[in-house]
Amino acid sequence: MKTAELTPTRSGANLKNILKFSFAIFTMGLALYGNSIIVDQDYGWFVLLPVIAVFVSAIITHRSIESLLFGSLVGFLLLEPANIFQRMIDTNIQVLSDGITAWIITITFLVGGLIALINYSGGTFAFSNWVSKYAKNRSQTLIASWIMGLVIFVDDYLNALAVSSSMKKLSDKYKVSRQMLAYVVDSTAAPMCVLVPISTWAIFLIGLFEANGVFAAGTGFNGYLDLIPYIFYAWIAVLMVPFVSMGWIPNLGAMKQAEASAAKGEIPEEDEIEVRTVSNPKIRNFILPLIAFMVATWYFDYNTLNGIVFALIFTVPLFLSQKLGSLGKLVDQILDGFSTMIQPMIVVLASFVLQRVNDELGLSPYVLDQVVPFMDAVWLPVLTFLVLSVLAFTTGSFWGVYAIALPVIFPLAQALDANIPMTMGALISAGVFGSHACFFGDATVITSKGAGCSPYSHALTQLPYAAIAGAISAALFYLMA
Repeated sequence: MKTAELTPTRSGANLKNILKFSFAIFTMGLALYGNSIIVDQDYGWFVLLPVIAVFVSAIITHRSIESLLFGSLVGFLLLEPANIFQRMIDTNIQVLSDGITAWIITITFLVGGLIALINYSGGTFAFSNWVSKYAKNRSQTLIASWIMGLVIFVDDYLNALAVSSSMKKLSDKYKVSRQMLAYVVDSTAAPMCVLVPISTWAIFLIGLFEANGVFAAGTGFNGYLDLIPYIFYAWIAVLMVPFVSMGWIPNLGAMKQAEASAAKGEIPEEDEIEVRTVSNPKIRNFILPLIAFMVATWYFDYNTLNGIVFALIFTVPLFLSQKLGSLGKLVDQILDGFSTMIQPMIVVLASFVLQRVNDELGLSPYVLDQVVPFMDAVWLPVLTFLVLSVLAFTTGSFWGVYAIALPVIFPLAQALDANIPMTMGALISAGVFGSHACFFGDATVITSKGAGCSPYSHALTQLPYAAIAGAISAALFYLMA
């Protein structure tokens, strides 16, 4: 059953349009005023304006792409209004030509292609049927999704797409909202990736810590193991899921409405990855490609790109041997998988443009400069977590926040004689919170795509649970410092 769209009254629609227009004019005017009074590229509190523009716009419109573009426009007006169009074009070209952007785009499209190929083979359908033998109700379905997320820990993108697409059919059967499924999946994406030291996140962090002198060269892996107990947010986010799944933590905020709609059989009308039904589906067509991906990623020194390429090279002959289609047909399925990821990637690219604008304005250094003078040994871990969580949440930059903040936070921890393992755990936790909660973050966008709900509704419904985990984490960082 599809949900019926509520048609707003003409007066209500007009009021909303007036509100959008008024806010846009006011914000752009404020940006132009800020540009006119800046001295020596010191933007002061105006650096916060693009981020504020994004979030207010998202609240008004419930749209991710438009809000990100508007925030970037405000930033360009603040930077150089006389040359705004050229700056916009140049920044977009810089984002598209950046090596990290190319890596993320390639990974995302290839993972989408692999999931589409598995889905075409009936592997997703077979896995869902197999799980249905053991998951007999709503809670068990959510717990099964959680366990699957714990197992696929190598990469958060693969985790998000594989779990959400394979468990969606069963979730619909037991009237679990797509938003609740997305919350469960997202809670085991980045959180699990930092708790397991052989994931893409952990390998990046180990290299970053060695480069900044936190660990001596070659000792990063063992050093990272010592930090894992202090990554409080990741532990709490993962361990909260069973409590929410069993109903011991009630539905909160917007999740109440989402679950109420699901209980009536209403399913959101969102673009999603459809689960293909085939006769005589084989579960090995789901499991073997994922195993190939994880093993290859490990074999190639935790290189996710090499892992996904190998998984596709392995999967195509596997399906050809079963006569599931011609080579051309299988390639077409991979390309169809690419196409399903275009919209999520546009959101991610728009967020990268906003990150560039924030970097030019100096958002992260500005926020750090405001807070660092008030830090001491006891407050350093909790303030590190809180400040960097806000930065990660508002900018959508998680690894970027790590790279910017670590050269500031680590020497400060040494100078204050603070608890360094706990402070580093707070820094890692902040990036995980951002990935988990940010409404335009890559994990949020990709998870919502797999589950079949909008990024905004996914972020809004899981925000209370992320906030609870964040509050408990902050308390632990303070009490145990």
